[in-house]
Amino acid sequence: MTSHDWSRRTVLGTAGGLFLAGAAVAVSGPAGAATTGGHGRPGWGYAEGIARRVRPPRFPDRRFPVTSYGAVGDGRTACTEAFDRAVKACNAAGGGHVIVPAGTYATGPIHLLDNVDLHLEKGARITFSTNPADFLPVVYSRWQGIECYNYSSLIYAYGRKNIAVTGSGTLDGQAGYDNWWSWNGDDAADAAWATLQKMAADGVPVRQRVFGAGSDLRPNFIQFYRCRNVLIDGVTIVDSPMWEIHPVLSENVTVQNVTVVSKGPNNDGCDPESCRSEVIRGCSFDVGDDCIAIKSGRDADGRRVGVPCSDVLIEDTEMINRYGAIAIGSETSGGVANVYVRNCRMGGSDLHYGLYVKTNSVRGGLIENIYLRGIAVSGINHEFISMNLNHGEGDTGDHDPIVRNVEVRDLTCDKARAVASMVGYERDPITNVRLRDCAFSEIQQDSQIQYVEGLSIRDVLVNGEPMTR
Repeated sequence: MTSHDWSRRTVLGTAGGLFLAGAAVAVSGPAGAATTGGHGRPGWGYAEGIARRVRPPRFPDRRFPVTSYGAVGDGRTACTEAFDRAVKACNAAGGGHVIVPAGTYATGPIHLLDNVDLHLEKGARITFSTNPADFLPVVYSRWQGIECYNYSSLIYAYGRKNIAVTGSGTLDGQAGYDNWWSWNGDDAADAAWATLQKMAADGVPVRQRVFGAGSDLRPNFIQFYRCRNVLIDGVTIVDSPMWEIHPVLSENVTVQNVTVVSKGPNNDGCDPESCRSEVIRGCSFDVGDDCIAIKSGRDADGRRVGVPCSDVLIEDTEMINRYGAIAIGSETSGGVANVYVRNCRMGGSDLHYGLYVKTNSVRGGLIENIYLRGIAVSGINHEFISMNLNHGEGDTGDHDPIVRNVEVRDLTCDKARAVASMVGYERDPITNVRLRDCAFSEIQQDSQIQYVEGLSIRDVLVNGEPMTR
């Protein structure tokens, strides 16, 4: 079956309901409160456990102003070495707060150490260099789901514990089409990306996958790799080379009260990848790609590492632009499980999807237990739910993804092209999708659903009419 084969087992939605061919759908009366998902899967009670378990790190009450280590907040003086000295002094003293006072501080990459909180006071702005050479030597990284050595992210840590970036100041990557963004899709980047994918497919050891100078593989803004007890709180992040906040293989991560405004290519807002126990709350994402994208490695390399992204709670957050508000994938090879989204706002002039699951039979991976509740959608351009198992390379591999146990309840949507587009495989359908207590208005097109089993609809209105069989 190709991605354009819509001829069989298709759902055609109307203003008042659904016509279903060849798929099982349950439509029932008033919904009861549920604390566990279907078929014994964890429900919202499990989300409360995530909220209790994830706790931000605490730091000793010691202050290390970067100005005491040579930093000058005039926007011109290079402060890279001053930041480095302040971080090392803080770490050597047993931890505390590296203070960035009001002013503008020009720097290269900042590498955090154990027990260090990088704290930006009101009026502080850190502007990061756009000279690629400043982000060498290369560091251990994951680039679009494949491990390698590449340019350092703008703020980076590897194997650290109790680290934070906090405060009311601004982190400015200064990216634009006259520097980092111009690398998107250029010949050097395309060649390097093809080489990295081949290395991973061929099992080349990570230590030999060295990129950096000349490769044009853009760094992320914040990448914390194999870290534990992480906090990003209060800061504003603008104009990243690529993904904004990218914790990888990390545990106990809190991202809260953060504002991200960055409209460049591949400028995802927050990409937890192969992490366990993460809370994202009180944030605002206005970005050039997915607002929050949950990932777990790509293809053979994702299966080699083999770590899912699990136990993620997203709450009280605004997602404005651009593609998916909540995306799963497309790097799903390690699997994604137990994602809870509640009391969030979605919608913008260029937002495509509310829940965007994207994978294929090259990626594979088990995606299960995805719950959304209490969502207010102020308008999206495409479907609220998009589950596309023919994304990217399409159905061309030997690793069928499994997508199961997805629930959306207590949602209002005032405009969308359609309620849903869900496309599984005939041999491997999407299973157990539930819609509960939702109201969709200004829906222009029919929903289209193919190879989905166990679709259950209860108390759902479309353009004011009950969605029925």
